[in-house]
Amino acid sequence: MFPGCPSLSGGNRWGVISVRAAWHPGAPQSLSPSRSVQSQYPHLPVLRDECLEQLGPGGEPGATVADCTVGTGGHAEAILARTAPGGKLIGLDRDEDALALARRRLAPFGERVTLVHASFRELARVLAACGAPRVHAVLVDLGMSSLQLDAGERGFRFAEQGADEAPLDMRMDRSSGPTAAELLQRADEDTLARWFAEYGELPGARRLARSLVAERRRGALASAADLLRVVRAAGIGRGRRHHPATLVFQALRIAVNDELGALEALLDQVPDVLLPGGRLLVISYHSLEDRAVKQRIAALERGCICPPQLPVCQCGRRPALRRVTRKAIRPGPAEVRANPRARSARLRVAERLAESA
Repeated sequence: MFPGCPSLSGGNRWGVISVRAAWHPGAPQSLSPSRSVQSQYPHLPVLRDECLEQLGPGGEPGATVADCTVGTGGHAEAILARTAPGGKLIGLDRDEDALALARRRLAPFGERVTLVHASFRELARVLAACGAPRVHAVLVDLGMSSLQLDAGERGFRFAEQGADEAPLDMRMDRSSGPTAAELLQRADEDTLARWFAEYGELPGARRLARSLVAERRRGALASAADLLRVVRAAGIGRGRRHHPATLVFQALRIAVNDELGALEALLDQVPDVLLPGGRLLVISYHSLEDRAVKQRIAALERGCICPPQLPVCQCGRRPALRRVTRKAIRPGPAEVRANPRARSARLRVAERLAESA
């Protein structure tokens, strides 16, 4: 896609960033996305059609789009078909298993695709290294994929059946960083309580943290079954409609992957990597993510951060984005029936302003 696109190394908690192009000489440069093609892969792209409608210039032939969570390539496939014959896509993901599937799925698009093993917190560095420092659209699909959820050895699930064999891993990138089990072993009670309260918005966060500290003195917390046993014994989530471990696992996953920190870092880079008129599209799945996206877009739309009592702006910050959608776009009933995991998805869209470019 971008000849000579180099590898990046060092300077981030995810280790070496390697840039891999999906070369396939002589392959067709467009491919119409279809349900039959998607069914070969373990994840259905959420709000796919709505994303295509909201791409703006990123949906035009010849556009360059950054897919910051390429996963198994569902959104990327549709975008490449839409931007044929000359559109290009740079796809990032921390999950090497997902990248392997995306590489196979997107091979028919040949040199139009570059896939990168990296966190999206490194977006600006990756784009610069690939010779495309500014793009027409940035797409981010937060949360987990079905590929990750359905693989018991990844440790994202808390189903009772098989919990004894499910390790507490929860890393999006299994090549680096501590596992959930390691964090549970070394985090103090205050840190655990903060994670459960802030990342899981969990009633009884302090009680659970205290129970976990007491339990680990008796032995390691190594499997999903170990954690579920402590959650039940601590009386967490009694009377809730959802499984009591839902918020516990969510909080640990966010802590393991520093998901909110990575999201904040990405959103800070958006004004610098989008061309004027370019679009930011973010799909989130729980209130913490959606709130962070909504608030950051609002701040970039407002610009000035001076106290309201000042008669003249002193900070010099100008609006960088404008909201394209005042309310989040939600999946329709048909999509939720076909893919129940899409039910909590929210899509927010913003556009880069030319005035501050």
